[in-house]
Amino acid sequence: MSENIEIEFKTLLTETEYQRVCQHFQVKEADFFQQTNVYYDTSDNALQKLGAGLRIRLYPTKAEATLKTPLATGLLETNDELTLTAANELIAQQQFLTTGVVVAKLAQLNVAADQLKILAQLTTKRAEVPLADGLLAIDESWYAENHDYELEMEVSDAATGKVAFENLLQQLAIQYKPAANKIARACYATKKQG
Repeated sequence: MSENIEIEFKTLLTETEYQRVCQHFQVKEADFFQQTNVYYDTSDNALQKLGAGLRIRLYPTKAEATLKTPLATGLLETNDELTLTAANELIAQQQFLTTGVVVAKLAQLNVAADQLKILAQLTTKRAEVPLADGLLAIDESWYAENHDYELEMEVSDAATGKVAFENLLQQLAIQYKPAANKIARACYATKKQG
């Protein structure tokens, strides 16, 4: 179990901008790893109404359940680690955890774990680059017949992080393009797909 505060800035990228970022930071194919997010909510979107998001994230050798809840600045991430086998079983059965700190936090929000259903899935190929101002994530994602590129910078301070992110975009000649978060993009595209 862990909790941390997530403060991040992001922009969508064109394929050309994505390639420019990879070249600038000398990111090679071997630097990328794959992760798949499976997003959950209730039938009446109780978590979305609270500004919260819930997922199980699958990595190549492990998994984690994460609940993101809004703070005045950023999001509080509450995590439970899972084995890959346990996570895949939950997903195959269209279920969520029944115990753990994430489930306890859901209960505080009056959301019962047995009311959760899978809404969408998104797979990302990601490379991470540590910078002085934060952690840069270079993402290529696929979801509900959609494909996009995104640049995220996770920072510890919102004010200095915003300046650093804007400076980075300027340095790389990238025009800022607002990006809804991945859960919103995946859920919208899945719903639209029918």
